[in-house]
Amino acid sequence: MLVLRALGLGDLLAGVPALRALRRGFPGYEIVLAAPEQLAAPAAASGAVDRLLPASAPGRAVPVRLEWEGPPPDVAVDLHGNGPSSHRLLQRMHPQRLLAFAHPGTPEIAGPGWRADEHERARWCRLLEWYGIPADPADLRLPVPGVPSPAPGAVVVHPGADSGARRWPAERYAAVVRGLRQRGYRVVLTGGPGEDELLDRVRDGALQPDDHEAAGPLGTSAPRGPAGAAAAGGRAGEGGVDGDVTVFRGGLPFERLAALFAGAAAVVSGDTGIAHLAVAYGVPSVTLFGPVSPGLWGPPPGTRHVALWHPGPPGDPHGREPDPRLLRIRPDDVLKALFDHPEVPRP
Repeated sequence: MLVLRALGLGDLLAGVPALRALRRGFPGYEIVLAAPEQLAAPAAASGAVDRLLPASAPGRAVPVRLEWEGPPPDVAVDLHGNGPSSHRLLQRMHPQRLLAFAHPGTPEIAGPGWRADEHERARWCRLLEWYGIPADPADLRLPVPGVPSPAPGAVVVHPGADSGARRWPAERYAAVVRGLRQRGYRVVLTGGPGEDELLDRVRDGALQPDDHEAAGPLGTSAPRGPAGAAAAGGRAGEGGVDGDVTVFRGGLPFERLAALFAGAAAVVSGDTGIAHLAVAYGVPSVTLFGPVSPGLWGPPPGTRHVALWHPGPPGDPHGREPDPRLLRIRPDDVLKALFDHPEVPRP
């Protein structure tokens, strides 16, 4: 079986319920996932993928081709989009059966209709249900990693996002980190490749010019990290410690990133793949939504995962500037959500 979902981390995690449904529905099949190579580890962690076929394209486009070898797949499944480009890519593999949404550009595919107002997890489960494959959108948790957390009990703050429209200002993240430190929390900043400058801005704003030693933001004593006050930095995936703020730059290897999240007190981020990782490990989280409603990409119902959102007309999720709805969220809103959260442990 060949499954196409050549997108990002959040997309993969939102697709885990559908992938697991395919695993249950086709127990004797090898499931090959066409997705970016860097997603091999989280795909394996899902327990639903046997092998990853590297495939990607700029933005959220459909790959030009798939390096499929061997006989045509018995079944191909389009979990990438509503077609027709993704349909045609899979049709070129000559599968015996193709599961996909209906599209006027590929009338030979008799699938269900696409709904733009549908939550991403539910969408792909509905596709499979239409073909008689039971699927549960709530089947999204990942098993706890077998390695220890590099910062157990910390509040993880991830300020980055793929687009400016979903990236809350660095100075506001800094204010949140200051508020957490004032309450005595250990804070970890995480970022991916190319986000070092953003992490520096958040860290420097949080520590303030005279706050790089032991003084808290209001002159109170602030605990120090286990590595002292070494400058944050180092090789990709290493953590530097400034006071009680640990910075992991360049993107942690997935196993360590997963361990960090599984052992965190809470996670704060924008609407990005990291928010889905918090959900996958059942960690209390506060996610800041802007151009896209949490009704489409947000966490499951309940109190564990808080979605901050000011309703309004949908914006451009790929825009360069922070979305106006995102900017309506203030640091005090985030801190209140954390401090009032019934499952976030007190320091």
